[in-house]
Amino acid sequence: MPTVDVSFKLQGSSIPVDHGYQLYSSVSKYIPALHGDEDIGLHPISGQLTGNRLLSLTERSTLTFRIPSDRINQILLLAGKELKIGKYNLRVGVPQTHALTPSVRLYSRFVVIKGFMEPEPFLEAVRRQLNDLCIKGKPTLIEQQVIAEANVDKDTGSHSPYLRRTIRIRDKDIVGFAVRVEELTAEESIRLQEKGLGGRRRFGCGIFIPDRR
Repeated sequence: MPTVDVSFKLQGSSIPVDHGYQLYSSVSKYIPALHGDEDIGLHPISGQLTGNRLLSLTERSTLTFRIPSDRINQILLLAGKELKIGKYNLRVGVPQTHALTPSVRLYSRFVVIKGFMEPEPFLEAVRRQLNDLCIKGKPTLIEQQVIAEANVDKDTGSHSPYLRRTIRIRDKDIVGFAVRVEELTAEESIRLQEKGLGGRRRFGCGIFIPDRR
């Protein structure tokens, strides 16, 4: 079955920047079958940085699943529900379904590959995973300066020129990098969006979208 994005509008004020694990936990309370499901990708929620590691929701903020199309009905019951993200509450609106569209350049804000936490070995691991997917696109790690110019959150405590991010899962900080893959064919682009890279996709990691910056 084709993979699609299903997006729900959100109502609320703010959420933590690092919200992947809490979001997945809240969603799983309504849909227990999603717990531990590696076929489900859950996009990070976008918003406007307001300081203190918080995001303010905007009109473009959505709860978006990347999911096989034959499983759409499984998540529709989230419409109208309230999600608790830490001390913040979100109201889930009406869903819309979007087909994946090819792009010669894709971007993931946070890719995690177990055992690889330094830039060069991490990039080699990315290349191996792309090769396993028969994707010949060119991967690069995104530099912190690029992210700063785009007014997106960055890890200012890192001495690396590359954007190293962390996600808190239970009591562990998981390290990863922002990744761009360029020079993709249409077929490769769809495949990369469907499969992603690395792990933790249900927490918002390794999900690729067209890069228009």
